[in-house]
Amino acid sequence: MLKKIQICLCCFFVLGILYEISLLSGCFFSYMPMPKHFLTPEQVLNLGKSIIFLETTERLEPPPLVSCSVESAARTYQDRPIVLFMKGLTNDTALDLNSSYAAFSLLSSMKNVFIFPLQMETVFQETPLLQWYNQVVPELEKNWVHVSSDASRLALIWKYGGIYMDTDVISIRPIPEESFLAAQKSQFSSNGIFGFPAHHKFIWDCMENFVLKYNGNIWGNQGPFLMTRMLKTICNLTDFKGTEDHSCQNISFLNPQRFYPIPYPAWGRYYEVWDKSPNFSHSYALHLWNFMNHNRKAVIAGSNTLAEELYKAYCPTTYEDLIQNAELENFTFYEDTDMV
Repeated sequence: MLKKIQICLCCFFVLGILYEISLLSGCFFSYMPMPKHFLTPEQVLNLGKSIIFLETTERLEPPPLVSCSVESAARTYQDRPIVLFMKGLTNDTALDLNSSYAAFSLLSSMKNVFIFPLQMETVFQETPLLQWYNQVVPELEKNWVHVSSDASRLALIWKYGGIYMDTDVISIRPIPEESFLAAQKSQFSSNGIFGFPAHHKFIWDCMENFVLKYNGNIWGNQGPFLMTRMLKTICNLTDFKGTEDHSCQNISFLNPQRFYPIPYPAWGRYYEVWDKSPNFSHSYALHLWNFMNHNRKAVIAGSNTLAEELYKAYCPTTYEDLIQNAELENFTFYEDTDMV
């Protein structure tokens, strides 16, 4: 009997080693030891290489731009887990959504995409942000959706490492840096894209400053302005020349061309037709400035806009779904017209 128990324990031990090897070797997604819907956020994030997205509104149907952002990351980083946290999602509703929402089902079907509920109190545990979260009153906060997202991304990258991206960022090639911030312009950092290994001091300092200098009434105070003021405490920031990147304290401060080749005052150009589409040869990803899109411009099949070209190239499954939905809407419209 004792020998049988020893044999069983040895088998579990060997399986555990094989599981860890599969995670570390990058073959996790080609041979997954268990169905991915049984994995917990911690099991996925502990790989330390995740690409993390956040949805801090209550919506459960990812719009096309969110779907494109996640899909493009999944295609660009095929050996890394792509994790989308959704505030409106609960453990009880997760499985039902596959049949209820087309975009949710589309993303869930991608082998390296994981969708989890965003449970902020759990995320903020063992960080300076927990005390702030327990004291703040979301209903009284002017910019709560943005502020809660700013806080969540810091805590997740601090705990697990990896890359954070906004859900209006289209990936076009892998980012070669591990510890980096993205310059929106010279001497000013974005917080829409950044990457660090777990437990990096810079991110911890950012969380402490988030609480110390908290002012939810000022948009960006806990976001890009936080990143910029913290970077300035350790680096002498100078203007960029050409497409060079800057580096300081082992943190790469990446040129605006890497993610912001079209600056925010010109964000509408993504939804225009170009005589010759740019190749973005100096960029790793493109930020489409959805926050500026107050008129809700969208990608329309057949419009030939730059955004449509990006969808075709970097998120073709989302684009195909977009076309099918447009055809269905047109069919329904003509059917309703015939009945009048």
